[in-house]
Amino acid sequence: MDEQSEHSLIRIARAQGEAEAAEPLDLGRRVRELRTEKGWTLEQAARQAGLARSTLSKIENDQMSPTYDALKKLATGLGVSVPQLFTPMRGARAGGRMAVTRTGEGAAHATATYEHELMAGALARKRMMPYRTRIRARDVAEFDGWVRHEGEEFLYVLTGVVRLYTEFYAPVDMRRGDSAYYDATMGHNLVSVSQEDATVLWVTSVD
Repeated sequence: MDEQSEHSLIRIARAQGEAEAAEPLDLGRRVRELRTEKGWTLEQAARQAGLARSTLSKIENDQMSPTYDALKKLATGLGVSVPQLFTPMRGARAGGRMAVTRTGEGAAHATATYEHELMAGALARKRMMPYRTRIRARDVAEFDGWVRHEGEEFLYVLTGVVRLYTEFYAPVDMRRGDSAYYDATMGHNLVSVSQEDATVLWVTSVD
């Protein structure tokens, strides 16, 4: 996030040259809503708009203020007018999506260091990937380098004590109830430092 406020007041220039203050709106969230409504990935939407994928990602994450030319390209690619980019969706429609995962019923996926239980597996096209994980690793040397992937990640400790290693920060020990939110493209590894295997809840954003 840059120095600008998360919800900046955007002024829309009318064709006649007048300027009108719009309702404060999270442009990044609005662009993401329009993109996901079409079922497009970041790559697909960027290609439609003639923008770099990294540029679109920064716009959606409020990491840059796009130029007017970029806004015009984005609006054209998404099939809306520039003012519509700053118009909140009217009365969000309830989609009725829901999935309940009982304890132990999640899809299992084991690695040398973790035992994952993927949840909400019945739902396709999720914007979040939740999974409960048993941490078997006891030493960062057990990993073949850093784990890194697209998106952002939320970590919540359920049982035991873990040590979170990250590429740019000092290791931090975390206990039951502690949490961390971080950029998942940054290298990260998690080990259990308690006698027993620790368990955590991870939620990863999906582009």
